Amino acid sequence: MEGYEAFIANVYKKTGLDLSCYKERQMKRRIESLVTRNNYTSFDAYFNGLNTNSKLFEEFINYLTINVSEFYRNPPQWEVLEKEILPQLLKRKSRLKIWSSACSTGEEPYSLVMLLSRFFDLKDINILATDIDKGAINKARFGVYSAKSLEGLPTDFISKYFDRINDSYAIRDVIKKQVTFQNLNLLEDKYPDNCDLILCRNVMIYFTEETKSKMYQKFHQALDQDGVLFVGSTEQIILPNRYKLAPVKTFFYKKMP
Repeated sequence: MEGYEAFIANVYKKTGLDLSCYKERQMKRRIESLVTRNNYTSFDAYFNGLNTNSKLFEEFINYLTINVSEFYRNPPQWEVLEKEILPQLLKRKSRLKIWSSACSTGEEPYSLVMLLSRFFDLKDINILATDIDKGAINKARFGVYSAKSLEGLPTDFISKYFDRINDSYAIRDVIKKQVTFQNLNLLEDKYPDNCDLILCRNVMIYFTEETKSKMYQKFHQALDQDGVLFVGSTEQIILPNRYKLAPVKTFFYKKMP
């Protein structure tokens, strides 16, 4: 299917989402499947559809931003966060600034609030959670999840912080109100600064090496002194010292001076 380069240029003008930063073969295949599924015969015709059909556009953004999430994703890593990383950070500061980037539908920042409740009163916890997908953020604010998404979560958190509604679970307001959700494009927008802990998990695998390099540099700048970047289970950083990051545990990297 021809016209992909013109399509990604048009998408960038419309949304600020730079598809050239993603691995081309992977991204092109995903978009081609959307084009075909919606009975368009070219990228150009599909883009015209995105401009005139809001539901089609919403489907496009949701599909591209790959919202796959769950509470306590990869539980052993959350145990390392609880037993080793957070205690180290708290030796230096009594209050932590934490950013859940690419937060998707909210499972990660809500997991953080619950985990931090073992260290702080809930009223003293605030997580900044951002995502490019406004639809995902709206779902996060709504806060209703499937039983499957809770499978990795400690059972005491489920009984304490969720209400069961038929086959779903609604997270309680005492957790929801400790998260500030914002729309943010990791490829274009300014990152928050002076963060003690940044989570960017299961996102970088979709980007080109050049884009990843730029993002790691921006994460370094966003971290406070000795702040920690927590990445996904398939995203270990090759030669992290290039970005002035030092491994402290597998999947955890501390800012170097």
